[in-house]
Amino acid sequence: MKAVGWMPRSVRSAFSWTFRPEEYILLGATSPSIPLRTTKYRRQHSCSWRSFIRVFTLRKVLVSVTLVPVFLFLAIICQGIPPNYDDIRLFEHHLPQHSLSRHQPQYLRFPGHLWGFGFNNVLQEAILMSYLAYATNVSFVFEDYTWSHLPLPWTIYDFALRPARIPLNALISGPTAGGPMPSAPNAPRAVNAEFYTQVCGGPDSQKRVISSLTAPNDADGNVMIDWWVDQLASVQEPCIEIDSSAHDVFDRYFFGNPRILSVWESLTKSPMLTDFAWSPLVQAAVSRNFALLQPESAKDLYDAHSRKSLAGLVAVHLRRGDYKRHCPNLAKWGADYMGINQHPSLPDRFDRSPYVNDTDARLSYYLDHCWPSTEQVVERLRNIRKEYPGLKRVYVLSNEWAWSLDDLKNALEEDGWDDLVSSTDIVLDSEQKHVAMAVDMAIAEKAEVFIGNGFSSLSSNVVMLRMAKGMEAESNRFL
Repeated sequence: MKAVGWMPRSVRSAFSWTFRPEEYILLGATSPSIPLRTTKYRRQHSCSWRSFIRVFTLRKVLVSVTLVPVFLFLAIICQGIPPNYDDIRLFEHHLPQHSLSRHQPQYLRFPGHLWGFGFNNVLQEAILMSYLAYATNVSFVFEDYTWSHLPLPWTIYDFALRPARIPLNALISGPTAGGPMPSAPNAPRAVNAEFYTQVCGGPDSQKRVISSLTAPNDADGNVMIDWWVDQLASVQEPCIEIDSSAHDVFDRYFFGNPRILSVWESLTKSPMLTDFAWSPLVQAAVSRNFALLQPESAKDLYDAHSRKSLAGLVAVHLRRGDYKRHCPNLAKWGADYMGINQHPSLPDRFDRSPYVNDTDARLSYYLDHCWPSTEQVVERLRNIRKEYPGLKRVYVLSNEWAWSLDDLKNALEEDGWDDLVSSTDIVLDSEQKHVAMAVDMAIAEKAEVFIGNGFSSLSSNVVMLRMAKGMEAESNRFL
């Protein structure tokens, strides 16, 4: 019985199969008073259940259940409290156009702007909205990048705290975020929502609300812009708001359709893109990681408007995470690339027509371009390197875990690439951490070659910014 003697009493009692000395008696053959009987081993089935109840009482269960959310809360808090970006909010507050003593232009606000979506969905909408304001010669009202409208400054995402609202100037600079327009110095500069509320939020303010109900949402982009310009041209009130409750002014179907290309020429020549820049916070993060990016000259990183690329670097957008479900859905819907990614000057095309009647083949074709395997990514990069022999290093923009990229890194090293750096390698401070997607895009914008995911708004925006900067269309490729 020494084999079980080390166990605690409560544990030993829980195992009904454990032999107990008191459960059997082996009698001698010479005992005259007690008849001889065969040795028997008796098992007590009821003991284990009683022991379980004794060990795991209701009180202990309730205490354990109560502690679960406490431990979850502590785990979330231990990952850090997000910054409040008060210094950047103060910067926005002191923008020169935020002065009541100045001549006040008309203001155009879109209260139904996107929120709770990824940054690039919000960015593409904000650029188009600010372009519409510019085309109408009114001041665009820009908003925070908003993830949640809860009264708390933070929300929970992926078991970590994230800011509920981030000031736009933490992400981008330029006309859309209230920056100057050197190419159009007489155009009214954008103001933030706080200033607009100060000017137009009082009971005596003159405000005009225009509904999107009758807007030609299914028309080409230039037709839509012209319609809105006509609607706004006759407004005399200083404060204009667009009621988009009927439907969005620029919805996801517009951005996912080549209809947007009809405004391409005028949009890329407008200050929204010619004077676009990433925020100083984002640019500082790019410069901080110069050792990883290995520019020929540090100036290539410091100059936000420089058209010189990071020679030898190819940036690849490898979207993971939610795309595991999204890519099969794209095949089911028969979706095409994002509208900008269908620009006729881009060399790579997505043609699903041969697979319309074959469900399995269609899914496979979509996954090849939307969710490629490690082997497919390596092969794609190998083929691109044949066209650009100077490419030596790879930067991977990805929402994948660092350990999941190890196989890709090893495969690329075996295929002759000098170095692979990913989003997970970039060193960021607490403020830059929550604008990391913009840091990725700023690096991809400067790469000698960019390989994007044609279905992604991030890739679409990178392609748009690269082409607006004058980089060769052929340097933008897709998986």
